[in-house]
Amino acid sequence: MVRVGITGYGDRGFERVISRFERHVIREVKRIVAETAEIIASQARALAPVAEIDGGNLRNSIEVKYLNGGLTAVITVTADYAIYVEFGTGIYAENGNGRQDPWVYYDEKLRRYVFTRGMHAQPFFRPGIEAGAEHFEREMRRLG
Repeated sequence: MVRVGITGYGDRGFERVISRFERHVIREVKRIVAETAEIIASQARALAPVAEIDGGNLRNSIEVKYLNGGLTAVITVTADYAIYVEFGTGIYAENGNGRQDPWVYYDEKLRRYVFTRGMHAQPFFRPGIEAGAEHFEREMRRLG
C-alpha cells in the first residue's frame, strides 16, 4: 500500500491547507482513473464483434475492477479467445507468426466441420486503450 502524507513542523494553518490540497489531488486522480477505465471498457465493448452464435460473449466478458482505494483500475477481457480476435489468426495474424497452412476443425456450436486459413484481426481493446490514454494524459496535465 502506498502511503501518502506530509510530515511537517511549523504553522498549523499551512499544514491544514496542504492536507486539504493533498486530499483534493487524490480525489481528482481517483476520478481520472475511474473515467479512464470506463472509457477503455466502453470503447472495447462497443468495438467487440458480436457473433450471432455466441450472443455477445466477448463484449460481456469485459470487466473493470478498482484497487488501491480507486487509484488503480484493472480492465480484463475474460473470454479465452479474445487475443485471437484482437490480433487475428493463421495467415492473417498481425505479427505474421500465425499458422501458414489451412486447417479443419469440428465446431460444437455449429455442429459441423469448418475449413479455415484463419481470421483477420478485429482490434477492440487497443483502440479503447488509446482513447483512455489520451483522456488520462489530458486530464492529468490539466490537474497540473
